[in-house]
Amino acid sequence: MTASSGTSSSSDTPSGIPPSGTPASGTAASRSSVSVAATKRFSRGRRSSARRRRRSSALVMVLGLLATGVLWTVLAPGGNAAQTPDANEAVRQGRALYLQGCSTCHGLGAQGTNTGPSLIGVGAAAVDFQVSTGRMPLAAPAAQADRKPPIYSATQIDQLAAYIQSLGGGEEVPKVTDAALNDADLSHGGELYRANCAQCHQAVGQGAPLTYGKFAPSLSEATPVQVVEAMRTGPESMPVFGPRQLNEEDATAIAAYIKHMKEAPSAGGYSLGNYGPVPEGLLAWLVGVGALLGVCLWIGARQKV
Repeated sequence: MTASSGTSSSSDTPSGIPPSGTPASGTAASRSSVSVAATKRFSRGRRSSARRRRRSSALVMVLGLLATGVLWTVLAPGGNAAQTPDANEAVRQGRALYLQGCSTCHGLGAQGTNTGPSLIGVGAAAVDFQVSTGRMPLAAPAAQADRKPPIYSATQIDQLAAYIQSLGGGEEVPKVTDAALNDADLSHGGELYRANCAQCHQAVGQGAPLTYGKFAPSLSEATPVQVVEAMRTGPESMPVFGPRQLNEEDATAIAAYIKHMKEAPSAGGYSLGNYGPVPEGLLAWLVGVGALLGVCLWIGARQKV
């Protein structure tokens, strides 16, 4: 019974079908491996497609930037692109010169110290006047700075002026052209000079002493630009003549008159330094009266004999 039942149970199993558990697990594994392989192939495809899209986007961006740069180079105005770096470079160079030669008295930030005033807001015109006339840097403290040969070149002076101008603005360097000087009204400039300048600088610009060791300097070496700068900034004891007192045309006329006084020949012969009637009268007394006394003494000596 037992053998027959075992035989019958084995004979009841269909032929060609593996034992229980084998077909199910094998089929699932094969299907799973196929699914994983397909998923990997799909992921690799997506990654390669994404890389291609990124490369394409990067290439398009690079080409767009190149095209933009070429168009800007061709179409952009050249003047504006060149002015800003030049101005910034002048300010940087001027700051280096300032720290080396001016900061000891005026402070690292041009805020001023107990030995030098603040330069914030004084403007480029004041710097150009003081440095181009050699008054600054100051060699030693004194009642007034004397004119002397400048120690900076014209380019360095422009750089210093640009740096100070960048700190707080102020009066810019005036533009006095030869054409404006030639077209100026000399008679009007002479009237303005005698009314506003001759009291201190003397009738023909040779200067005169003031109080407390100060003096109005001679204008014989002043350029037209320096004359206008002095009027606009008021160095030393000089008052400031703003545009309301003397407009641009008036200031140019005064500068042209001073230039004319320096260049015009002396109508009366030797000018004696253009110091006015005092040296002329002194020379008349010393030479004229002295000659007359000599003649009188000579006549008297001959009569005694």
